[in-house]
Amino acid sequence: MPTADRIEALIALVESGEFVAAIKEFYAEDATMQENLGAARSGLPALVANEKRVLAAFEKTRARCVRPVFIHGDQAVIHWLFEFTTADGKAVRLEEIAHQRWRADRIAEERFYYDPVQLQPH
Repeated sequence: MPTADRIEALIALVESGEFVAAIKEFYAEDATMQENLGAARSGLPALVANEKRVLAAFEKTRARCVRPVFIHGDQAVIHWLFEFTTADGKAVRLEEIAHQRWRADRIAEERFYYDPVQLQPH
């Protein structure tokens, strides 16, 4: 089960911009991630590769946790606000809810809920 301290450490790493390091440190080797109703990605190598691909699409990426964070048993819910900047200066703002199932001190499953319309640059 996740502890509040462990989740706060995850949040701190993500907010500092260490997105790939956060996956490597906080996700299980067989973890899955799923965007809305899309197909789940499975396994740490696939999660890291996808994160690198997403980050490469933007000049700058910032993340902030919108509190409170909810923890109940092996489940956690985090409300994230991401701000991406494209190479040509366009902004993309994404608010999402991350629903996580932890196994011991690592995330085993995570599903993101967001409106894909937000991904259009302004």
